[in-house]
Amino acid sequence: MVLLSNDDGHASRGIRTLREALAAFADVVIVAPETEQSATSHSLSLHRPLRTREVEPGIIAIDGTPADCVYVALHSERRFLPRWPDLVVSGINRGLNLGQDAFYSGTVAAAREGALRGVPAIASSADVRADLSRVAELTTKIAKKLYAITCGNLGPVLRSGPSLARKTPLLNLNVPLGWTGEVRRTRLGARLYEEIIEFRTDPRGREYLWLGGPGVRHERDPGSDTDAYDDDAASITPLVLDMTSADDEGVTDKVLAALASNAK
Repeated sequence: MVLLSNDDGHASRGIRTLREALAAFADVVIVAPETEQSATSHSLSLHRPLRTREVEPGIIAIDGTPADCVYVALHSERRFLPRWPDLVVSGINRGLNLGQDAFYSGTVAAAREGALRGVPAIASSADVRADLSRVAELTTKIAKKLYAITCGNLGPVLRSGPSLARKTPLLNLNVPLGWTGEVRRTRLGARLYEEIIEFRTDPRGREYLWLGGPGVRHERDPGSDTDAYDDDAASITPLVLDMTSADDEGVTDKVLAALASNAK
C-alpha cells in the first residue's frame, strides 16, 4: 500500500506518471493538494477548515499543504486509505530539491510527515525537463527495494498505525536532466539563491512584494547532492528526523556555562 502525494497538485504530470509506475507492484492512493503548494515546507493548516474532494477513484484532492494531505490521509481512519500504508512516496516534483531546498520543499515535507509517523518514505524530484518515465521507473525501483528491506523489520505495530520511531527511512531522490544512469548516496549540499525582494505598488497605491529571485548557484562539494547533479548522477540523500546536532563546537556548553555564571 503506497500513499502518494506531492506539492505540485494532484493533476501534475509527475504524480500521475509515478502513480502508473508504482501501481505495477502496489495499491496506490493519491492524496495531494488541490493546487500547487511549492515551498510550503512542513506547514499544517491549523487556523482554517480544509475541504476534500474525490477527483476520481483513488485520487483525493485537499485544499491544503502537502503535509496536510499526508496527515489527513493517515489519521482519517479508513476514509481515504483502505489500510495503513507501507510507504509514503512524494513526487515527482517539477524541479530539483537539492541542499537546503529540503527545508523549504513541500515535496520533502509530505514524505517527512509519513516518516514522522513511522512510515518509510521517499521524496522524488527531477529537472523540469527530465524524462518523467525514467524518473518514475527509478523511483519505483527504490520504493520496491525500500519496501523489501523495511517491511520485514518494522513489525505489525509500526505497520498498523503511528509510531514514535525516529529512525524511519526518509530518502530524498534527485534526478538531473542529463542523468547518466548512475545513482549515488549523498549528503545535502549548499546552494546560494539570488535572494531578491521586489517591492511593487498595486493600482490602488498599496505596496506589495514578491520573494525570491530566479538565479541559484553552488560550488563543487564532493559527496554532496549538488556535486552529483554537476556530474549528471542521480542522488539519494538519507534525511534524519532527529535534527539534534552532536557537534556544535561547544557552543551550547558555553551558553549553559554563561547562564550558570550569571545566575550566581
